[in-house]
Amino acid sequence: MNAGQLVRGAVLLSLLMCGVGAQAREGVEVGKQSGLSRLVPADQVEQMAAQQYVKLATQAKAQNALLPDNHPQVIRVRAIARRLIPHALEWNKRAAQWRWEVNVLQSKEINAFCMPGGKIAFYTGILEQLKLNDDEVAMIMGHEMAHALREHAREQMGKSAATGLGASLLSSLLGLGSTGDMVLNAGRSLLSLSFGRKDETEGDLVGMELAARAGYDPRAGLTLWKKMGEASKGAPPQFLSTHPASATRIQDIQASLPKVMPLYQRAAKPEQRFDQAR
Repeated sequence: MNAGQLVRGAVLLSLLMCGVGAQAREGVEVGKQSGLSRLVPADQVEQMAAQQYVKLATQAKAQNALLPDNHPQVIRVRAIARRLIPHALEWNKRAAQWRWEVNVLQSKEINAFCMPGGKIAFYTGILEQLKLNDDEVAMIMGHEMAHALREHAREQMGKSAATGLGASLLSSLLGLGSTGDMVLNAGRSLLSLSFGRKDETEGDLVGMELAARAGYDPRAGLTLWKKMGEASKGAPPQFLSTHPASATRIQDIQASLPKVMPLYQRAAKPEQRFDQAR
C-alpha cells in the first residue's frame, strides 16, 4: 500500500467516524439540566409528588370526579401513555424506577400534568373542549412527561432553596433543618408551579420526540397549540397559566419537525385509535 492509498484510507476512516458520531443520536437537541436541580434530592421531590397525587385522587374520588378504570377516556389516555413511557428512559434514568400512574378527572378545566415520578392526570375539559385527537393527546402527554423527565420542578425547588439560603444550602440539607423546611415549602404545591420559556421549549421539543417515537404524528403539535390559542381568548385556561406560550411557539415546533418526522415515519403505529372516544 503506497502513501496515497494510506492518506485516502485515513480520510475515509475519518469520514466514517464523523458519520458515526453525527448519527449517535437522532432527534431533538436540548441543553444540559441545571445544576441547581441537584441541590434537592430527587427521591424527596418524587415522594412529595406521590403524596400530592394521592391526595388529589382521593379528593376527586370523594367528589365522584375520578373516572373509573373502564371509562373510555381512561382507557384511551392509558393506552397512549403505555406507548410513550418506554421512550422516557433515554431522558431520565430514574424513570425506570418510577411507578407511573395515569388518571382522568371529570372537570371542565382545560388542564393536564405529569408530576415528578410519573404521576399523570388529564382533565376531561382538555380532552373534550379542545376535541383532541390521539396525536394531540400524545403531544400534550409528551410535553407533560418532559417536564418530569427534565426535572423542571426539582430545578425550581433548587433555585428557591439556593436563593433563600445561599452557600449554607448543602450542609443544611444534610440535616433537613431550616433548609429542609424551605425545600418542603418550595414544593408545597407542585401542581401550581409555573414553567418559564426555557422549560416550555424543552417540554415541546422532548414531548414531540416522545410522541414521534411512540408512533404519533408530531405535526399535531401545530393543531394543538392553535386550539389552545383559540381556547385562551377571553379567560386563559388553567393550563396556560402554568405553561405560558411564547409568541413563536408554533413556528418553533414547525422548525423542529424535520428532526422528529423520520422517527415518526419509522415508528410502529398504534394498532387502535381512540379518536372517536370523546
